[in-house]
Formats: sequence, C-alpha cells, structure tokens
Amino acid sequence: MENEIFTPLLEQFMTSPLVTWVKTFGPLAAGNGTNLDEYVALVDGVFLNQVMLQINPKSESQRVNKKVNNDASLRIHNLSILVRQIKCYYQETLQQLIMMSLPNVLIMGKNPFSEQGTEEVKKLLLLLLGCAVQVSLKTYLFFLGSGF
Repeated sequence: MENEIFTPLLEQFMTSPLVTWVKTFGPLAAGNGTNLDEYVALVDGVFLNQVMLQINPKSESQRVNKKVNNDASLRIHNLSILVRQIKCYYQETLQQLIMMSLPNVLIMGKNPFSEQGTEEVKKLLLLLLGCAVQVSLKTYLFFLGSGF
C-alpha cells in the first residue's frame, strides 16, 4: 500500500518546521488525529484554504468542498482554488512574480502519499509561508512608518 511505503517520509514531513508553522493556524484533524490523519487534512485542501483566508481575508471566496472523503477530484478542486488564491495574492497584493514552479495539484490530488506528492505539498506550504511572512512584514512596516 502506497501510504505504508512512505510512512517514514510522511512522519519526517509531519515533524518538519513547515508543518509545525502551519499548525499555528489551528489544529489539523480536529487536534486528535495521527500524523496520517493530519497529513490527509493538509492535502484535502480545506484547512490550507482556511489558512489562506486568514492571511488574506479580502480574497474572493470560492466554494471549497468540506467533505473530501479521499476523493481525488474533490482534493484537486480544493487545491486548485488554493493555488489560484496564492498566485493572485502574490501578483495583486504583493505585486511579485512567483519564480518557482507552482505546486502540481494533480500529483497532490491523485498521489498525495507518494514522495513526489509530499514534495508538492512542501512547495505549497512554502508559498503559503511566503504570503504570511510578507503580510507580517507589510503590517510591521506600516506600524513603523506611522509612529507606533
């Protein structure tokens, strides 16, 4: 079974600084799941879309499927929305161009437990982190410039 082959990889990924950071936005898998449950909560796209909404509350709301139930097409749909939101945020709000290749939602959707799927999730989290860091920097610079 695919997820058994990459369990050590998933275990290592779930203890990485990127995952630790994203967990600061709230618990994965209702806070009581295994690392596998938490990973599934990451790759279904619901939680990460909520994170993006916290980073950019002004974003256009698009319908995210809350009940993915391991359906690859629903996962791909949710992740596609997220990648679009991230890309728009970089271009419109930050006025920056993403120079790395965007995460492949088909790989994450169809093969989330593969090594390549995990690498794509890592790219997605890096882009989210970039959004969050730059929001914090803009807020800090605003307060710095306004005399606070």
